[in-house]
Amino acid sequence: MLLKKAKALQNYFTNGEILLWCISVVLIVVSFWILDGKNYLTLIASLIGVTSLIFNAKGNPFGQFLMIIFSMLYGIISFTFSYYGEMITYLGMTAPMAVFALIAWLKNPYNGNKAEVKVNRVGKKEIAFMILLTVAVTCIFYFILSAYHTAHLLPSTLSVTTSFLAVYLTFRRSAFYAVAYATNDLVLIVLWILAALSNISYLSVAICFVMFLVNDIYGFINWSKMQKRQETNNTIPVNSKF
Repeated sequence: MLLKKAKALQNYFTNGEILLWCISVVLIVVSFWILDGKNYLTLIASLIGVTSLIFNAKGNPFGQFLMIIFSMLYGIISFTFSYYGEMITYLGMTAPMAVFALIAWLKNPYNGNKAEVKVNRVGKKEIAFMILLTVAVTCIFYFILSAYHTAHLLPSTLSVTTSFLAVYLTFRRSAFYAVAYATNDLVLIVLWILAALSNISYLSVAICFVMFLVNDIYGFINWSKMQKRQETNNTIPVNSKF
């Protein structure tokens, strides 16, 4: 049974995707043993996170399920370095939105294929609404994070901005969700490098997000291909229902 499932996964992913996942896992594990070696929660969260990204890149709802687990673990890790913005963002926003995204992806399979979500285009009016909502969320979180004396306030606030855009676009099944997450990865790399200046073990988290960045770039490339293929076979409305 296990061999059949392993073979099915091997056939599901391309050789390039398997290689990307393997390289990501190896670098995360090696950096953990060299730089940390103690905080196994960080290692577990990183491995779950990078696995979720490879499923998300395929438009598979299982990736959103893994993202929910990653968000909860990452929120705990962020709390240990007083990155309250990250903690609040992932526990209060990313995790709940991943639940909604999971539901939305399950409700919108492409041609009945539950392993591939139907890619959606976000219209101009909704983009304007999304920008206004993002500005409002950013302003609110800035004052909340400031009140809690969050470490590195400005990049932490920027992380909230990019995270919100990412989860919104994920929920709306837009290929640009991966661009937003890639931008968020860049912010998080900076944040955890700053944290590593106080505790070198946090450098392993920064390396984790470097691999997340590579995976999110691939995610955008693959979703763009999916969108082109789907639109060639079917006419997708500019604004499909939530």
